[in-house]
Amino acid sequence: MKRLSVRLVLSHVLVAVLGAIATFLVVRQLAPSLFDEGMRRAGLGAGGPGQGSATLREEFASAVNQALVVGALAGAGVAAVVGIAASYRLVRPLGMVRVATRAMARGRYDVPVPKPQETELAELAEDVNTLGRGLADAETRRVRLLGEVGHEMRTPLTVIDGFVEAMIDGVLPASTEQLGRVSEEVRRLRRLSEDLSTLSRAEEGRLELVLGRVELGSLVKAAADRLRPQAEDAGLRLLLETEAGPMDVVADADRLAQVVTNLLGNAIRATDRGGEVRVACRREGRFAVVEVADSGEGLEPTELAHVFERFYRVPGRRVAKHETGSGIGLTIARGIMREHGGDLTGRSPGRGRGATFTARIPLA
Repeated sequence: MKRLSVRLVLSHVLVAVLGAIATFLVVRQLAPSLFDEGMRRAGLGAGGPGQGSATLREEFASAVNQALVVGALAGAGVAAVVGIAASYRLVRPLGMVRVATRAMARGRYDVPVPKPQETELAELAEDVNTLGRGLADAETRRVRLLGEVGHEMRTPLTVIDGFVEAMIDGVLPASTEQLGRVSEEVRRLRRLSEDLSTLSRAEEGRLELVLGRVELGSLVKAAADRLRPQAEDAGLRLLLETEAGPMDVVADADRLAQVVTNLLGNAIRATDRGGEVRVACRREGRFAVVEVADSGEGLEPTELAHVFERFYRVPGRRVAKHETGSGIGLTIARGIMREHGGDLTGRSPGRGRGATFTARIPLA
């Protein structure tokens, strides 16, 4: 009784039986009076029903009862057949969905679910297919992340191992310069570890924030001044537009600076020499807004939908010679803004037409 197909067949049969019972009761109540009325109109019962008309009435009632019983049995049989066909049409697509979801549970995300004709089942099949594509993309990014993290760790570890081994063998002196190179590679490893840890906490909503009153305009100006030499070395114009008056927010100053620095760094890397990066800080209603716009590579709409996903890298994007990012900076930045009750969004007119990223945070 717990199987859906059995319930569907039984429901069809039950509807047919209930309909037959209702029909039987109604006909039994109406048929005799209608029969008598017909007899009177035919002039066969004007003087009251005689023995002949009574016999005819009983035979008519018996015939009606037999016809109703036969009709009810036939209706139940037809309902059972229709119920079996309907249950097959419904259960078969659900079986395909079950096969696909079980395959996904085993790590296979390329099992498509055909779309049935029924609208609701077609929507369910499309949702499962979308889920499969999403899981496949996530698995691809996870595998790529492992490779990238392994590569990023391999380079500094190789340098550290080479310098330390050379010092042990006496090939290199244990000088301040050589130890500084080792320390620099250790910092790279620590930065990678901290980024991965921050990403995990941001996605789980466990970021530790040291909240205080922060003047956002000053924070943005400090971040812009810190990256201005990098922009000038890249041959870019870095413009700062800050609305007059204090713009106080309750936030973690270091985390906000991390977000602004990340957006500015991305804009500088994405913009060719001679281009422009503009940073604006203003009020919009009850929010303070930081907007970073560049005239660089830009993004396609399909790419814009994925840039905040962890480990995503825009296909065909220019990569700086010593760039070590793993595609998690924007994911972390958005997590930080959402932990502050705000958000981080992006927009772009298309490839080669620049991009704009906007961070919003409630005003104090």
